[in-house]
Amino acid sequence: MKKAVLNSEQQKAVDHIEGPLLVLAGAGSGKTKVVTEKIAKLISIGVDADSILALTFTNKAANEMSERIKNLTSKNVVACTFHSLGAKILRESINHLGYETNFTIYDSEDSLKLLKECLNSLKLKEDKALLKKIRYKISTLKNNLIDIDDINALSNLTKNEIEAFRLYQNKLKACNALDFEDLLYLTAMLFKKIPKILELYQNKWSFLLIDEYQDTNFVQYTIAKLLSLKTQNICAVGDPDQSIYSWRGARYQNILNFDQDFKNATIIKLEKNYRSTPTILNAANELIKNNQNRYDKNLFSDLQDGEKIKLFKADDEKMEASFVVEKILKHNFKEQIDLKEIAIFYRTNFQSRIFEDILLSQKIPYIIYGGLSFYQRKEIKDILAFLRLVISDLDFLAFSRTINIPKRGFGKTSISKLFFISEKNQIPIISLLKKLVIDSSAFPDIRLNIGQKESLKSYLNALFEIRDLYRQNIDIDELISHVLTKMNYLNYLKEDPQSFEDRKENIDELITKASDYQKNNHTLIKFLEDISLAISKQEKKEENSLKLMTLHNSKGLEFEVSFIVGLEEDLFPHVNSKSSTEEIEEERRLFYVGMTRAKKHLYISSAQTRYMFGGTKFSIPSRFLKELPQKYLSDLSNPFDSSSYDNIERSKPIIENTSSSKNFYPNQQVYHKTFGLGVVKKIYQTSLGETLDIIFETSSSIRSLVTKYAKLKIVS
Repeated sequence: MKKAVLNSEQQKAVDHIEGPLLVLAGAGSGKTKVVTEKIAKLISIGVDADSILALTFTNKAANEMSERIKNLTSKNVVACTFHSLGAKILRESINHLGYETNFTIYDSEDSLKLLKECLNSLKLKEDKALLKKIRYKISTLKNNLIDIDDINALSNLTKNEIEAFRLYQNKLKACNALDFEDLLYLTAMLFKKIPKILELYQNKWSFLLIDEYQDTNFVQYTIAKLLSLKTQNICAVGDPDQSIYSWRGARYQNILNFDQDFKNATIIKLEKNYRSTPTILNAANELIKNNQNRYDKNLFSDLQDGEKIKLFKADDEKMEASFVVEKILKHNFKEQIDLKEIAIFYRTNFQSRIFEDILLSQKIPYIIYGGLSFYQRKEIKDILAFLRLVISDLDFLAFSRTINIPKRGFGKTSISKLFFISEKNQIPIISLLKKLVIDSSAFPDIRLNIGQKESLKSYLNALFEIRDLYRQNIDIDELISHVLTKMNYLNYLKEDPQSFEDRKENIDELITKASDYQKNNHTLIKFLEDISLAISKQEKKEENSLKLMTLHNSKGLEFEVSFIVGLEEDLFPHVNSKSSTEEIEEERRLFYVGMTRAKKHLYISSAQTRYMFGGTKFSIPSRFLKELPQKYLSDLSNPFDSSSYDNIERSKPIIENTSSSKNFYPNQQVYHKTFGLGVVKKIYQTSLGETLDIIFETSSSIRSLVTKYAKLKIVS
């Protein structure tokens, strides 16, 4: 077996064999190495590989763990997710709960269909919002291990919801089917109700290791606790300071209460970080100390102190985005840091839009990690489809996308027939629909029932009202607002209450873009054209691409250069997460996670004003900024001084070539449409062509502009 190099605390964790062990593994402290080396140690002293169970939260993490263990020991150990474990146990033993072992697992769509049948059986009005609300409540009940027969535990549900829950579960059983939550819910119930089955699996796995223990919900915690009750050989690895998933049921209290659940537990802290500079770690340590509900620990590093954290307080979100892109170009071109080693983190999805726009304009390749590009999000594509119909009778794809928003009874067959008739008769789809509303027998190949005819009439009336407004030359942002109201779109989004706020924020950001676009007297046609071009550009993804992502998606990743943007009250911490101390502490943990993703360079920024939700909002800097000691910060918002320029001068460009420029020279005055008057300070070649470092009067800071894109005017 290969011998790994471990620090003293890692070695202690690996060498601990029997009894409960909690490993408090700070960010970048090598926790995966500890888990795999610990398993290798167990096997090396004679523990049967089949009696070891390792649990984590993603298939990717489980597969990585399995491979590492196989490489270390040549043995196969069960390393899987909690849900995979549940499926494995239930395939073997669910018959004790009255199911057949060849059960079917329903996906979310199947589950909703079954619940819909239940509501119909109970003669409840079919309502998509109610359907999803009850489905969410059922999911929460199962994750909290609430039995359908426990009336007291169901006291916060209405009578109809209780009946729906009971009928839904009975119908699942009648179909010999499980939903996704059942994989854990029924496993825990099996252990609680059938002691001999619990003992069977306790004897099977005498050593249990759990990664990311701070992310366990109540049912996962219960399964882990019951499995390890007999031998007490449980090793939980995690970090309460990185618990950021309460919105999906994670309970950080599980890790904080470990030593209460398991008496005489050993607690080992992994505080040596192998990722970030001491400066970044020291600032992160000071930030997280403001949380009360945590284990005290202090990350440190043997690396050089490194640069201070760069703080930038912009006038508005455009200046913030320009600053970020300017620094990205600096690190990429001058320091030759690959784009894939650079990331922009934000609190909410809508914030990506302004960065995507400027990155597209500068031809900087990027990827939205763990999500969709702003213009690819469903709600944005829906609104754009409505707008396309405002200016065209011919856009069949826009019609087919919007006709059932909300549902109007047009299935795939009906829509296909409409397309066939439109093509056959060479008549635009909207003109065809107008004729059908007037005379439903006008085209014998398709007949509309009364419901379809009425809903189609309503759809067209709304569309024509919006067109009338368009002909009156109202602003694009106002036009979008009318689309939302006349097409009843926001009520349609409310059918899924879990995603409503996020989708609404994205639509508000589209309105913001439209308002900004209107200032340049651009038309709706040009607006749609530019967005289409932006989408087509983004579809050509490159391996060496900048990463954009929410802070929640950043966990587990690391980058040479990280930007955390939008550090303003009500944005970060988010306005919906400010009702309790617990919620604020989770927001702080989220910032802590973001900070500890950075290896060498960390930038944090805010904007004094931000155009949001149809108007300019004056922002208060995030409380988290005040919690970072000034000695670890370098404020780039201050007026430009010569020393900062000297530092930049020392960073060597890829190709230094000031003599090749025919039109520009140092100290020359130039004008840029957006940034105003400036002075050229440096000229050099990059992979994008001739590039200039310019100091603009408006910001008193250096911007790196590529001449073939910047359209600079020489001031005589």
